Amino acid sequence: MFQSINRFVQSWEYEANNTQRLLLQLTDESLCQESSPDHWTLGRVAWHIVTAVNVIASQAGLEFESPNKDFPVPESATYIADTYQQACSALVESIRTQWTDDDLSEKLDFFGQKMSRGTLLLFLIQHQIHHRGQMTVLMRQAGLKVPGVFGPSKEEWSHLGMEAPRM
Repeated sequence: MFQSINRFVQSWEYEANNTQRLLLQLTDESLCQESSPDHWTLGRVAWHIVTAVNVIASQAGLEFESPNKDFPVPESATYIADTYQQACSALVESIRTQWTDDDLSEKLDFFGQKMSRGTLLLFLIQHQIHHRGQMTVLMRQAGLKVPGVFGPSKEEWSHLGMEAPRM
């Protein structure tokens, strides 16, 4: 749970940067990659991350401009990455202008769960991390370069002058 806006913004910017690094690797062609029929495509997961910023934050009473409908999925990977960047900036601006640190302890009902606004902000970050993991698997299946997030990816070990762990 976050108890200060500045601490949330620091954590959010770190995690949003990691998400943006993944989004920037997507291609228009890769957006159709799926793990199996009738499951979300890579594009659908990526766009869900974008729209969830507004969907989740609005449940806590924040108001800002960014997409909040995760269907249909845009066909442009660049548009998805650019829109994510805009949503992240709008989120931070709305928190800084609409809330104080004291507001973070206010309780709310989030899809049937009682939690504080500070806990909801932690959920927003964890939700993003969860879907980033899904994206990395689909990105590998699509033949895309996967940047390391919480450590080097397989391909990045050599750039560090180290041997990748054995497979």
